Amino acid sequence: MDKILPFSSHDLAQVTNHRSGEIKFGEKMLTVPKGTDPLSFLKVCEAKFVLLGIPEDIGVRANFGRPGAASAWDSAIRNIANIQHNRFCKGSQILVLGSIHVQDEMREVAHLNFNDIDDRSKLSQLVEKIDKDVSNIIFNIIKAGKTPIVIGGGHNNSYGNIKGAALAKGKPINAINFDAHSDFRILEGRHSGNGFSYAYEEGFLKKYFVFGLHENYTSKSVLDIIKKTDDRVRFNTYDSIKIRKEKSFTEEMNVALEFIKSDAFGLEIDLDALPNIASSAMTPSGFSVEEVRQFVSFFGRHKNATYLHICEGAPDLGEDKNNHLIGKLIGYLVADFVKSNQ
Repeated sequence: MDKILPFSSHDLAQVTNHRSGEIKFGEKMLTVPKGTDPLSFLKVCEAKFVLLGIPEDIGVRANFGRPGAASAWDSAIRNIANIQHNRFCKGSQILVLGSIHVQDEMREVAHLNFNDIDDRSKLSQLVEKIDKDVSNIIFNIIKAGKTPIVIGGGHNNSYGNIKGAALAKGKPINAINFDAHSDFRILEGRHSGNGFSYAYEEGFLKKYFVFGLHENYTSKSVLDIIKKTDDRVRFNTYDSIKIRKEKSFTEEMNVALEFIKSDAFGLEIDLDALPNIASSAMTPSGFSVEEVRQFVSFFGRHKNATYLHICEGAPDLGEDKNNHLIGKLIGYLVADFVKSNQ
């Protein structure tokens, strides 16, 4: 846990807009007291959910994507702190642990060129380094009996989430991924497009369901790989649900739940599945905000939901005057997940 940059009560007060007659999450969420060991506090605090930020976009760069996902954590915590604490959702259910210290790695990649073979190798090595930190922290959070809510970074961090959860549970876990892409690409060095395939290959991921693949952006090689592992890896497509209307959104959520619900599972949300949301792979066509909120609420209420990961949002790539909207969207999803567990 030495890679955690703690988020203090002072930090929380700084991002909370206090207003007379109102109580905000920032006034009720817990933080680790100064001088207290985070792991020890995790085990005894009453909060069920633990907020963890990963302010990096190294995996995105290694996957030829546009940097920007590193900015999601800061935007998200500012918005989550200002959610109203009321009878519908209580901030006291959440511990803000802090963010993973990735500043050194981010400085290291600032001038790397992902088109250069040597630089791409360096990017992948740094992703592997972050993988270890993520998996260790997720392991400790779950071992302490808490539910991680992981925010920010590229989808490369799915690997650390899955590995950490599997080690904490003592067996492989399942995963449901709301995503325009499978992130089940070949094992060519770590990046944001192969977190699930690495977790699968190394035995940490048992069953995997991709919800809402975009047919135009899924390669034949990935489809062939999935076809060979149909007993453990399945998917549906956005096109079949929303364009051709061959399948129902609600029915498909039930199909996916049946596939993964027998074991602990991770809930992965890639914001590039939503139209016009600033991300490394923005799309003009995708599921609505209401649908992703329904998705988080639906899967979050199951007893085997082990963590929530919201990734790829990139406020730095959004409009200057409205770049706070990514954080506000993440705040909605966090609140929906917490409410679903009540």
